[in-house]
Amino acid sequence: MIFFLTSFFVSVMASSTPLLLAATGELVAERAGVLNLGVEGMMLVGAVTGFVVGHLTGSATLGLAAAIAGGAALSAIFAFLTLTLLSNQTAAGLALTIFGRGFSSLLGAGYVGIRGPEIAKLAAPGLSQIPFVGPVLFGQDALVYASFLILAAVAWFLYRTHAGLVLRSVGDSHDAAHAIGYPVNAIRLGATLFGGAMAGLAGGYMSLAYSPMWAENMTAGRGWIALALVVFATWRPAWLLGGAYLFGAIMYLSLYVQGLGVAIPSPFISALPYIVTVVVLAIISRDRRRIRLNQPACLGKPFYAGA
Repeated sequence: MIFFLTSFFVSVMASSTPLLLAATGELVAERAGVLNLGVEGMMLVGAVTGFVVGHLTGSATLGLAAAIAGGAALSAIFAFLTLTLLSNQTAAGLALTIFGRGFSSLLGAGYVGIRGPEIAKLAAPGLSQIPFVGPVLFGQDALVYASFLILAAVAWFLYRTHAGLVLRSVGDSHDAAHAIGYPVNAIRLGATLFGGAMAGLAGGYMSLAYSPMWAENMTAGRGWIALALVVFATWRPAWLLGGAYLFGAIMYLSLYVQGLGVAIPSPFISALPYIVTVVVLAIISRDRRRIRLNQPACLGKPFYAGA
């Protein structure tokens, strides 16, 4: 029983980490008023660039740096389209996902099935040998712990710093922020690049830690779940953590049930995490007051600097 529980919680933490990383980046972008639906595409580009660089250099660290750069580069394209050319954010985000999926397949065509460098799990002497607690709390890889630190830093930044207050004000009323002299588009650019970098890091985690290899569409819709997590958390960092681990547990359970050979159609089991996502969002959407209180008022709205 202890072995099963240990394996379960270790696996849930691993499957939840890319969701938490990508959702944290999207949270910052949306708090600034930018709705980037291209998270899935940025994760895929981050996954393939991270794996390719890691494979060529033999360094998982350089691979992660490349994954961050790949996600940020794709988000820069989105920022140019939406902040400079004032394109529709929803359409641009969907196009980014389609582009990222095709571009990642092209880049990774020669690397399918090849095992790359792996991010090693940490081991605290003495502590990691404690039954259950050791492997779960002290035997994870560095990015699992980094995801908690990044979320805590984002929460502190948003609610305890002047810069975070400015970013939230841009998302709530970009005209008012512009009127008192804040560079709205520059702030949104920074938030968008951060969101892309985090999505790329999440993709790099997928190809260098969670499953150290490259496969087409290996994110399997996690980018869409990360987007849903931001709404699930009603744009609050603390709720984001709980949501990421809830959906991570559901995704792992769907794989575990398949492994047990339960007499349930495999397509249904594979679709279960996304069915739960839709159901949860439908329930949350009924509480319109909470959504209105927390949703950035200018989310997805273009800013016209000359207005």
